[in-house]
Amino acid sequence: MSQWAEKLRALKVEAIALYLAARHPGTPWYAKLLVACVAAYALSPIDLIPDFIPLLGYADDALLLPIGMVLARWMVPGAVMHECRTQAESMMSGARPTSRIAATLIVSLWVGFTTLAMIYILRLAA
Repeated sequence: MSQWAEKLRALKVEAIALYLAARHPGTPWYAKLLVACVAAYALSPIDLIPDFIPLLGYADDALLLPIGMVLARWMVPGAVMHECRTQAESMMSGARPTSRIAATLIVSLWVGFTTLAMIYILRLAA
């Protein structure tokens, strides 16, 4: 069990490091865009697919995040990632950053999809 806890902690450190890399001046603009999206989703308090949905709820976390993180790490220069990982390690003792913008975007998507579904259902019923 401690092995899983260590992997989870490493994933959290990596997510925070990506968050810091998105704000680092040494990160190219195209990498900042991808890193910002991945970090915002990873640090968002709300998931795209809620975790209570069987299988699919954890699929976004299990598939999208690792793929996005690998692509983001590939695009950020090694020296920048090393510096950001060091900062992230020191931040782990305090409160972790959260992305309210990503949470707002995800809630907006759910409200939009729900509204469209309701409109579609009402038109079918009429």
